[in-house]
Amino acid sequence: MNKRAQKPTLELADAHALGLHSIGEAAKLTGLSTKMIRHYESLGLVSPTDRTYANYRVYQTRDIHLLRFIKSARELGFSMKQIAVLTSLWQNSGRSSAEVKKLALEHIQEMDERIQSLQQMRNALNDLAGRCHGDDKPDCPILDAIACNTCHGDQ
Repeated sequence: MNKRAQKPTLELADAHALGLHSIGEAAKLTGLSTKMIRHYESLGLVSPTDRTYANYRVYQTRDIHLLRFIKSARELGFSMKQIAVLTSLWQNSGRSSAEVKKLALEHIQEMDERIQSLQQMRNALNDLAGRCHGDDKPDCPILDAIACNTCHGDQ
């Protein structure tokens, strides 16, 4: 990613006249919070932005597109590390689509493993809930199973 100067270069009104957007406008245009935009910048996913004399961040159209790209990748469950790779590939016109497909397939495999784990947890909890009478008595197989699992961790 190219690094832009962070020293103040213009007034906010001039930035707007040039088609630049404040962080609040960027947030509205992308559906991200200003906090997340700053976080993505701190992680290096977004290059440091230009600043106004009042030290406001101003974003170019390409920044808005990049932020939307990052948001879409997050909605697909990609990790920040994976998103860094995806943004690098997206910005590289000489990339191979094979690299992108490989990353997507690896992500699918990770999701399948998480889904399987969640299904196992759901089935176990569903079984315990089925054995619980849910009445006024203190006996509860759910609590017993949780307590039993904590005992195994002490060994």
